[in-house]
Amino acid sequence: MAGENLKDRISYLGPEASFTHLAAVRIFPESTLVPFATIPECIEAVAEGRVDYAVVPIENALEGSVSLTVDYLFHEAQLYVTAEVLSPIGQHFLVHPENAEAESFEAIYSHPQALAQSHKFLFYTYRNTPLEQYSSTSAAAKMVSELPERPIAAIGNEFAAHKYGLTILHRDIHDFHFNHTRFFVLSKTNHKLEIAGHENEIKTTLMISPPKDDRSGVLHQILSVFAWRQLNLSKIESRPLKTGLGDYFFIVDVLEDENATMMRGALEELAAIGCEVKTLGSYYMYKNS
Repeated sequence: MAGENLKDRISYLGPEASFTHLAAVRIFPESTLVPFATIPECIEAVAEGRVDYAVVPIENALEGSVSLTVDYLFHEAQLYVTAEVLSPIGQHFLVHPENAEAESFEAIYSHPQALAQSHKFLFYTYRNTPLEQYSSTSAAAKMVSELPERPIAAIGNEFAAHKYGLTILHRDIHDFHFNHTRFFVLSKTNHKLEIAGHENEIKTTLMISPPKDDRSGVLHQILSVFAWRQLNLSKIESRPLKTGLGDYFFIVDVLEDENATMMRGALEELAAIGCEVKTLGSYYMYKNS
């Protein structure tokens, strides 16, 4: 069954103990997991056939879409989403045990989204401490573990704290209780990963470029394609086309299989009104506890 092949190689945003690593383990517990330092490197690894799947973050409940992932999938890669993993995100303030009694820190390191998700805590507790962006939460934790001589801190998960021998000085520092991240499992082939524990609902992600004639009411036209067919949209947002100011494409999540009759009709109508549609495929969602 897909996802259970021990020979599968999986790229993910590392290093080990990142939130993306935990999402990858949810789907591929027995496969070979290969960490990469950046999201583009993860995506390119599967696009070039060096791995079978890539696991990358796509959206956070507090900070919104991961624009780097969205833009790379639209502009650079021809890949498909085979599964989605929804993971709770717990951000903790991590320090080297030798600095657990420190009264202040020279810098706090983490992924930009983790820093943003913990904005209120950092502002009121460490207002004058520089915040330094890092490639991932786990990479920041690893660095802190390797520099006990420096009074620095990282923001990351509990697994990273255990993995790198750090002390959790403050727990659950994210600004809002409901903090979850969606991760995409990407492949070169359009198929659904079907393993134990998926949600019953199917989702399809489309990237829609509007007609080039700049007609009025085009967004209403696009939404009407789905509305009169009673196709439920769980998400819609816009991103720059990078061709000029005011030029955008739309990312739409539809709660239906792309092969359903109504979906095929919707895709045909979008083409008829002059839209270009890039489908990322249909997939199931899996949840991390």
